[in-house]
Amino acid sequence: MRQRLPHLLDYLRQESPDALCLQEIKCVDEAFPRAEIEDLGYNVATHGQKGFNGVAILAKRPFEVERGLPGDESDVQSRYIEAVIPMGASALRLACIYLPNGNPTPGEKYDYKLAFMGRLIRHARGLLALEEPLALVGDFNVIPEPRDAAHPENWVKDALFLPQTRARFRELCALGFTDALRAVSDEAGLYTFWDYQAGGWQRNDGIRIDHVLLSPEAADRLETVAIDKAMRGREKASDHVPIRAALREA
Repeated sequence: MRQRLPHLLDYLRQESPDALCLQEIKCVDEAFPRAEIEDLGYNVATHGQKGFNGVAILAKRPFEVERGLPGDESDVQSRYIEAVIPMGASALRLACIYLPNGNPTPGEKYDYKLAFMGRLIRHARGLLALEEPLALVGDFNVIPEPRDAAHPENWVKDALFLPQTRARFRELCALGFTDALRAVSDEAGLYTFWDYQAGGWQRNDGIRIDHVLLSPEAADRLETVAIDKAMRGREKASDHVPIRAALREA
């Protein structure tokens, strides 16, 4: 967070999002640069972990928050935080997700990924029953389709693209979620991640693994979706870039 804090603050000033979800913050709650962000008018909630994982939600309006994905009390990895944020006359339930990578496969890490996705599906089913605007947002570590990778043949044995992974993602979407980006564009070449190695950014060898999934009540309010690709070209940039969705207020 400290290394890329200037990029984050610049983004908040430039785009001024009502809410922003962060994944892989890699710090405990006490070490998160809360003051600098609060100075820009944001409320901050984190679910941190030393050196690994970690998620955060920033929002202009005060919000209620729950930490951790239900379904496994033994899971100590900080990968899920959920907030209810006032939005016009109603509210948006916003879940920030850092889904496990799952490599190498087969093995315990991939088993954990599939189990986490199963828990997410069960929890999301319950959230949808509330019939309220809901967005599942974050780094899903899932390449949904071949067109979501510049070179899908390079990913056939990777946990991000294995048939079981994509099947679980389709099961999640089939609950009633809309993939916000695909609701507005069928184009290929829309990526959110470029590896640091082998000149991935320079060759535009990217993949789309960061997603915004909307409940029917939220999808009805969807206006625009944008990938802020230029962020990847900055000095000391993250290998991910923001994906941004605009929802109409009620």
